Amino acid sequence: MSCSKLPFTLRRQAGLGLLILCLCSPALAQWAWRDAGGKMQFSDLPPPRDTPERDILKRPPKQQEQQRQAVVVSPYVSPASAAAAAASAASASADALAKTESTKQDAKQQQLKQRQEQDALAKQQQLQQDQARKLAEQRRDNCSRAQDNLRLLQARTKLLRTNERGESVLLDETQREAELQRTRSVISSDCG
Repeated sequence: MSCSKLPFTLRRQAGLGLLILCLCSPALAQWAWRDAGGKMQFSDLPPPRDTPERDILKRPPKQQEQQRQAVVVSPYVSPASAAAAAASAASASADALAKTESTKQDAKQQQLKQRQEQDALAKQQQLQQDQARKLAEQRRDNCSRAQDNLRLLQARTKLLRTNERGESVLLDETQREAELQRTRSVISSDCG
């Protein structure tokens, strides 16, 4: 028998039943929780693992019972073994804390060492820059004096020089030529 041949009231009741079933589908869900956005979620699958416990509103009956049992059930432990277990846990905790502190100290020492190496490298670079600056300054000064000397030597004026005894001596032509060559070599090395 096809659906069109069913009496109207029967079809109407089937439609209402389907409608009620669809509206009650969240009630049939085994899990209910709030997602990160605060929206209610209903499913027959458990919520994502990162969902906090406080946001899980409904669980399947088996899950609720297992959770209650997990919380309620605890084996009997004698006071002596409980104290030994507590001491062992405290010792393990202290060891873990000591390891963590040791790791932190090692990291701090490593950072301090790296910082000291960087500071030493920066100081060395600064020293090299200062030395290069001083050398460049000396070369500029030498160049300037050598150019002044060259002008004087080429002017063919009488030039006096002080000898080892402190006396003023007139430069002859060979001395003037030697001084010209020395001055030109200074200019080529410091002015170029």
